[in-house]
Amino acid sequence: MQLRLGKVTASRLSDVAMKKTTAGYQNYKAQLIAERLTGTPPESFSSAAMQWGTEKEPDARAAYSFLHSVEVAEIGFVDHPLIEWAGASPDGLVGIDGLVEIKCPNTATHIATLEGGNVPGKYNLQMQWQMACTERQWCDFASYDPRLPVEMQLHVVRVERDDELIKELEEKTAAFLAEVAASVEYLTTKFLQKEAA
Repeated sequence: MQLRLGKVTASRLSDVAMKKTTAGYQNYKAQLIAERLTGTPPESFSSAAMQWGTEKEPDARAAYSFLHSVEVAEIGFVDHPLIEWAGASPDGLVGIDGLVEIKCPNTATHIATLEGGNVPGKYNLQMQWQMACTERQWCDFASYDPRLPVEMQLHVVRVERDDELIKELEEKTAAFLAEVAASVEYLTTKFLQKEAA
């Protein structure tokens, strides 16, 4: 949590990519400002669905590794190579060029993924950001639900690196972080002056 403190992370790229007037954009900006001012991560909330996902992720990783005959290396937080205060926490490195992003959703969401075969938009942004941070070429989106018949439990879609989209995300992230830094500086200066008066 300390490594991520005050930084834009891949799982929140969809908020950064929103219009500035949206609640998602403004709330995430306020969260990062608060993290930088206090040096404390936000209180974390864990629903039953989130707990399920956390518990099942190792099983999903093992199933993916076995069915695709690959080794998955777990890593921690990776800073963006060019943008300070930004990074990602991929679910695993695959080979020399790949990543895997694991989701263990509720059954209805998993079935919708099976039927549609596509990766939801916010996860595409998350994976593109992970590829930008790790300088990898592809990411496998793996949806896993052990409550279904064996042949339907793991659904994998490969997402290729999109340099044009990554460039756009980098520009939006840099602008977003400039706003965060400006707010931190303004608030710090304003309240230090008030304290000194």
